Amino acid sequence: MMKTKKQFPKWLGNTLILILLVLVVAGAWYKGTHRTDTWNKVHQQKTVTIGIDDTFVPMGFRDKKGKLIGYDVEMAKAAFEKMGLKPKFQVIDWSMKETELNTGHIDAIWNGYTMTPERAKHAAFTKPYHEDNQVLLTKANSGINTPQDVHGKQLGVQSGSVGFDDFNQNPKVLKQYLGTKPVQYDTFDKAINDVKVGRINAVLIDGDYAKYYLAHNHSNEPMKLVKTNFPPDYDAVGLRKQDKTLREKLNKAIENLHHDGTEARLSKKYFGDPDAVK
Repeated sequence: MMKTKKQFPKWLGNTLILILLVLVVAGAWYKGTHRTDTWNKVHQQKTVTIGIDDTFVPMGFRDKKGKLIGYDVEMAKAAFEKMGLKPKFQVIDWSMKETELNTGHIDAIWNGYTMTPERAKHAAFTKPYHEDNQVLLTKANSGINTPQDVHGKQLGVQSGSVGFDDFNQNPKVLKQYLGTKPVQYDTFDKAINDVKVGRINAVLIDGDYAKYYLAHNHSNEPMKLVKTNFPPDYDAVGLRKQDKTLREKLNKAIENLHHDGTEARLSKKYFGDPDAVK
C-alpha cells in the first residue's frame, strides 16, 4: 500500500503566523521606544559626546602639545557648561558623521557643521551661529586666480564636506571648468600637503580654514586664497531629530554666549574679527 504524505497541521501554520506578527509588532515597539528624546539620560550622565574632525582649523584641532583647541571646541565647552554638562570630544570619520550620530556613538556634531538640505534628512540643526564660504587654496604661483583657471588642473576636496557637496550641486561655479574628477581626501591637511608638494594644484576648502592656515603658514611655499561664487555656508550643531529637549536648551545656551560676549571674544581669537560671527 502506498503511504500518503503527512499533512502539515493547519493549527501549527496559524500559530507560526501569529508568532511572526507578535515579533514584528514587538520589533516596531522596541524601535519606537529607542527613538525617543534622550535628554534624561544625558542629564543624568552629565556628559555629551561630540563628534569632530580634530584637523579642522580653526574650529577643532590640536595645538603643538596635542591639546584639542578651536572655536567650536571652546564654544561647546562654554555652552554645555551653562547647561550643567561636560562635553566629551570624539574623533570620527567625517564622511560617517550622521551614521555615528544616529547609531548613538555620539550625541552631537559640532565642528563647522554646515546646514544643507541633504544633511537635514539625517540630523536636526540648532539655530545657525556662524557664517563661512568656500574658497580655493593654492600656491601663490599656481596661475589660479579665478575658478575658471582650474581647467586642466587637479583639484582636491574633503569627502563628506559641504565644499564637495557644493561642487556637485552647483556645477556652474567650479565643476564645469575642471574637466576631471576631483581627488578626495579624508582630511584637509592631507590635501594641503599635496598642494604644497605639487600632487594637486588647489583644494576647495572652508574660508575660515584657509585664512587661519595662511595666517599661520611658516613654510617656504607661499600660498594664496582664491574666492568662489558658491552660496554662503551657515554652521549649526547637528543633533538627532528626536532630541528636541537638548536642541531647545542648546539654542538658549548659544544665544546666551552671543549676549554675554563669549561668541565675540572667541571670534576675535580664532578669526581675528569679532564681526566674523553672524
